[in-house]
Amino acid sequence: MLKNYTNIFIYHIKNNKIFMALNVLSLSIGIAGLIFAILYLNDEKSYNSWNPNKDVVFQSISQVSADNFWSTNVSSFEDYFKTDFKEIESYCYLDLWYAEKILLSGNKKGIFKVIDAQKTFFEMFPFHFIKGSQKTALRDKTCIVISKKTALNLFGTVDVLDKTITFLDKKLIVTGVYTVPGKSSLAPEAVVNLIDERTPTEKDNWGNFNYGLLLKLKNPADAPKVKAKMENLLYQNRTVKWAKQEGLTIKEWQKKNGVEKMKIFLEPLRDARLHSIVDGYAEGKGNYQSLMIMMSLSVLILILSLFNYINLATANAIKRAKEVGVRKIVGASKRDIVLQFLFETTIITSFAILLSLVIVELSLPFYNNFLEKDLSMSGQYFFYELIIIFVITVVIAGIFPAVYISNFETLKVLKGNFGRSKNGIWLRNGILVLQFSIAFFFIIGSYIVYEQVQFLNQRDIGFKGEQVLEIRYKKPFFDNNDKTADQKLYKRYETLRQEILKINGVAQVSTGAFSLSGGGSTSSTFNYKDKVIQGQNMAVDYGMLEMIKIKLIDGRYFSNQIASDSIDAMLINETALKLMNEKNPIGKMVKWNEHQLKIVGVVKDFNLWGPKANIPPMVFFHLKTIDWMNYNVNHIYVKVKPDNIPNTIAALEKFWQKNIDSDYPFHYDFVDKAYARHYKEYVNQKNLFSLLNVIVILIALFGLFALASYSIQSRMKEIAIRKTLGAETHILLKELSKQYIILCLTGFLIALFPVYYLLNKWLEDFVFRITISIYPFVIGFVVLLSLTLIVVLSRAFQATKVDVLQYLKYE
Repeated sequence: MLKNYTNIFIYHIKNNKIFMALNVLSLSIGIAGLIFAILYLNDEKSYNSWNPNKDVVFQSISQVSADNFWSTNVSSFEDYFKTDFKEIESYCYLDLWYAEKILLSGNKKGIFKVIDAQKTFFEMFPFHFIKGSQKTALRDKTCIVISKKTALNLFGTVDVLDKTITFLDKKLIVTGVYTVPGKSSLAPEAVVNLIDERTPTEKDNWGNFNYGLLLKLKNPADAPKVKAKMENLLYQNRTVKWAKQEGLTIKEWQKKNGVEKMKIFLEPLRDARLHSIVDGYAEGKGNYQSLMIMMSLSVLILILSLFNYINLATANAIKRAKEVGVRKIVGASKRDIVLQFLFETTIITSFAILLSLVIVELSLPFYNNFLEKDLSMSGQYFFYELIIIFVITVVIAGIFPAVYISNFETLKVLKGNFGRSKNGIWLRNGILVLQFSIAFFFIIGSYIVYEQVQFLNQRDIGFKGEQVLEIRYKKPFFDNNDKTADQKLYKRYETLRQEILKINGVAQVSTGAFSLSGGGSTSSTFNYKDKVIQGQNMAVDYGMLEMIKIKLIDGRYFSNQIASDSIDAMLINETALKLMNEKNPIGKMVKWNEHQLKIVGVVKDFNLWGPKANIPPMVFFHLKTIDWMNYNVNHIYVKVKPDNIPNTIAALEKFWQKNIDSDYPFHYDFVDKAYARHYKEYVNQKNLFSLLNVIVILIALFGLFALASYSIQSRMKEIAIRKTLGAETHILLKELSKQYIILCLTGFLIALFPVYYLLNKWLEDFVFRITISIYPFVIGFVVLLSLTLIVVLSRAFQATKVDVLQYLKYE
């Protein structure tokens, strides 16, 4: 039986080479697209999947206002955890972000990603220890635990227990060596336990949210109880206590400070990568929306490929109807017919999957570059998923056409009447309409995405970063107990600024306690009259705002000629002014924490946080006004003259290595290019949509070409008769293409609402967005209709030029 099926299949391949190739190619493209999406999904879902504690370890997230969620916490909970939280098995205060620090061993040194955490860190992230004990490795401040890679870099071996590493001028003993078993939200190259020296100094301060906090619960179902207890502690020790100190009722204090009862969110580690409400771990947060978009588009393309296959299979039934009729006459059952066509579909699908794997393997380097990942066709579940794709494809693409064909009426097909079957025509036309709808979705969608990205790229962001270098600045280490450390930091920066200005090609030098490519680092409330506003703290040096051309709409900038500007002066942005509801803000006094500051200027709104972020209220003051803000200065900004930028940068690097930091590499970026990376995700989405758009159109045209060929072939006698009766070529072309114009228009109408609704939902995430106009729809319709007519008319024109006698000689 299989031999008979194989012989028939080979016979049809020989007689339908082009259509068989189109079938395999369109299916393979659809499957390849889904494989790409699955590889991306597997990689994102693999984060923390190795961790046996992913369901019982929770990250504490603080909601400090309606729109502000912080991954940091107060350290004041610690004493209460020890006595009042029976639900907690252990807790860990830590720095959630890597500190890229120098580790030194003998004459070998390197820059490594270091995390400072309490001794329970390895209870939360039980990495595989190849040397030392997981339970005792991080026992106190004298210990350092390093990764296998770090050990090999510093010592050339993993047998490094009890050896010494210098970190921040401290001699630490290596007490463990580990490897990270898989993708992890935290994957440091070294872990130290110095944080216990910092947290006790803030145990009575319920206003400093400085530390990450991980909680390991005995029972994850107790998370709501723990959350409620933590919120109550914040309420009692902040709201109640501070209201009493100010002589206010709780409601009066809440109204005055604009703070209702603070909330805590406990997020399990399993949700950290894709479903967290904050970007709260060093390895970053995955983009769930992009992942879902990619998966959805890939599934749509596969559906389009399957539609193509089904359409071609049912169209090909016109040629194979008599074959089916003869097989039934000689005794074949419906089951035999179904099995035969399933066998053929299985072989075609096998070829398609093999070709799709070749496509994926060849394209994977470009795909990895596009996603900035290192994906490969491997993994625990990948081959099982491939089998599932194979089975689903065979079932959908094979069973429906097989059952459809097996139901042919023997007498009708042997008389040659099936070609005029309305059921067959309606089925193929219905599938073609759906193909047109999917193609319209991609064409219109890609145009709208392109318009939005162009709008973001061309929109005025409120500052100018041309010729301004953002240079990473490693501050010197100061003891936390040094009360004059912040003043020393500013003095060192001021000395460096004067020296950098002497370099040939440097026009201006300034700094701020924020990043022009990442936004501000601290937020505080300030009071004006009866209003409390949560503002972003933007400490700056003289000339910083002018250097990046932030526009002034009222008042003046800070001036080093006015002594009070570094004592009690401040500027605000337009958003803050609107919330203050003050028409004449210049000279008005604002209470910022314990400081009384005078507004001397108002600047135009500008955006540092990317296209999906609202511009927050901003307050600007000089670095000397709020001394502790000097700890947040991590970049120095240098504006260079345009005439000889390469030489200027080379001179800056030489100066940096000699006078500022010889251990760390000179790292700089142009501000405008660094900020543009905010939009990289959306540029990628635009490029992805454009690429998929081309693929979808090709698949749709493959199917249209084959279907038009079959349809026109079935009407050759009609064409021959019309020509014999004197029909002109343009009349024949009109008749042959008319139905496809109607099908194209129907597909367009079906696609209108879904494409408008889904793209409008995508645009809702943007603070600054375009309004969807009629042009993408008109352009989409014209483009696809034109391509449809090109394909159909080319096939129809060939049909009108054939010898009519060969189709009439049997009549």
